[in-house]
Amino acid sequence: MFKELDPLLHSQLRLAIMSLLVSVEEAEFTFIKEKTGATAGNLSAQIDKLKQAEYIEVNKSFKNNYPLTVCKVTKKGLAAFEQYVEHLKSYLTPKNSK
Repeated sequence: MFKELDPLLHSQLRLAIMSLLVSVEEAEFTFIKEKTGATAGNLSAQIDKLKQAEYIEVNKSFKNNYPLTVCKVTKKGLAAFEQYVEHLKSYLTPKNSK
């Protein structure tokens, strides 16, 4: 049986953001933008959605008088990502019903 996929993570860009953050301790906005190929505006909007869901933490500061945004996955976000991956597997290897 197919399991429900988290609609928040089912977005291509939000899934890419989470995939990057799961693989690193934290990442700067510019790094995520470079790796995903997203526009700054779209990336900001998707990061905000993940932050509102408490899937990531966002810390804003300044570095050499330039804005610095650093994102980090939360425990809740990691659990949601792992569950998403497990549920996605049900679509890749469906069980035959007899």
